[in-house]
Amino acid sequence: MEKDILEIESDFIESFSFLDTWEEKYEYIIELGKKLPALEERDKTEDRKIKGCQSTVWLVSSYSNGMVFFKADSDAMIVKGLISMLIAVLSGHTPEEIIGASLDFIGRIGMHAHLAQTRSNGLRAMVKQMKDYALAYKEVHI
Repeated sequence: MEKDILEIESDFIESFSFLDTWEEKYEYIIELGKKLPALEERDKTEDRKIKGCQSTVWLVSSYSNGMVFFKADSDAMIVKGLISMLIAVLSGHTPEEIIGASLDFIGRIGMHAHLAQTRSNGLRAMVKQMKDYALAYKEVHI
C-alpha cells in the first residue's frame, strides 16, 4: 500500500533530523533536486511557470484514476530540491488529500526559518499552484 501524505511528511522530518547543520540540510535538498527527472523542453512553457518564484519553476500536472500527479523542473538547484519534496509528498494522491494537506513538515524541518524571504515566498507559490491544480481536478471530476 502506498504511503499517505502524513507518512511521507514524517519520512522527511526523520531524514532532516539526522542532519546537524543547515549546510548539510541544503546539500540534502540539492541532492533531492538532482534526482528529480528533468522536464522535457516542450513542457517548459510560459503557462506552466509558477508565478511568485524568483527562480524559474515549471510545474506540470496530470490526473489519472482519481489521483493527481506532478512533474516539475527549475533553473535553481535548491528550488528544484524544494519542489521535488513537494512532489514526493503530494503527487499520486487524490485532489481532496492534496487540498487538505497541511504540509506541516515544511515548518517542522525549519524551512521557513532558514530560507531567504524570496525563496520562502516561492515555496508558498509552489504549494498554492499544486493545490490549485488539485482543486481544478476536483471541480472537473466531481
